[in-house]
Amino acid sequence: MDRRAFFGAVAAGVIAAPLAASAQPATTVRRIGVLSNGAPETPAVRVESEAPLRALGWVDGKNLVVERRYSNGRAELLRPLAEELVRLKVEIIVTWGTAATLAAKNATTTIPIVIGTAADPVRAGLVTSLSRPGGNITGFSTVGVELDAKGLALLRELLPGLQRVGVLENSANPYYRAVRKELDQACRSLGLQPIIIEVAAVGELENAIVEMARRRAQALYVPGDKLFYDNRVPLMRVALRYALPTLATDKELLEAGALVSYAHTYAEQDQRYAAFVDRILRGAKPADLPIEQPTKFELVINLKTAKALGLTIPQSVLLRADEVIQ
Repeated sequence: MDRRAFFGAVAAGVIAAPLAASAQPATTVRRIGVLSNGAPETPAVRVESEAPLRALGWVDGKNLVVERRYSNGRAELLRPLAEELVRLKVEIIVTWGTAATLAAKNATTTIPIVIGTAADPVRAGLVTSLSRPGGNITGFSTVGVELDAKGLALLRELLPGLQRVGVLENSANPYYRAVRKELDQACRSLGLQPIIIEVAAVGELENAIVEMARRRAQALYVPGDKLFYDNRVPLMRVALRYALPTLATDKELLEAGALVSYAHTYAEQDQRYAAFVDRILRGAKPADLPIEQPTKFELVINLKTAKALGLTIPQSVLLRADEVIQ
């Protein structure tokens, strides 16, 4: 069952009913904030991502008010948007992205902050420990450089002659600079030379790919970031124009033309953040809730893109894939 089908079933009550029945109904309207690095999600994606909250008894517009703020890729807006949520006296700020979490952290030390997703909050300087985050921050963390290394090893397996790989970085995301040395080491341990290009806005993406091609990159790695996710269609259009097989950590990039993705699942991500919100609204303290990491990862291969690039995917990789896009 794919992500949309799964959450469609939840929204329809097929899966949610037993959970909702066991959840204690809230008697007052609660208010939370959402702070995102990127653009507003589509209505369909919003229904999917909030389905676990509804399953736990929290329904936006009934017993829950959600104040949503989006920077649309403009990092300089995150701090004032975070401060606006603080002035609204929300009970929780849910953050999507490392930069959004940092902005929320700088705006408040008392309102609980739930990380919807952020890469390695310890390396990013958000918390001192996953098991004992302390302070007012907890939530769901992607694995970071370790996952990058596994994805790059997979890309190396798909492209035996690979030597130079372009790596996109969002210059507004502090995580990338914090782990650049480790990412460089991971690449070189695989015999790969990273060609790292920073971008700050969608208008810089095409020039970044052109520069990678000029420096003879043979493949592209697009890490998880709202800037890249929100602009995946034009990004992949340019990558395919320059015949760059792309490894992504967002599955949706495959629908836009990436070759392979290896990442945690959205279903687990949404369930985890909803569980944190539920527990805090019912009285738990973020300092007492260890930050959690993914337990399931999915390998997805895009055979349509492989064919367009003239690539043959080894049968051994196809057998390991959780999903194959024809």
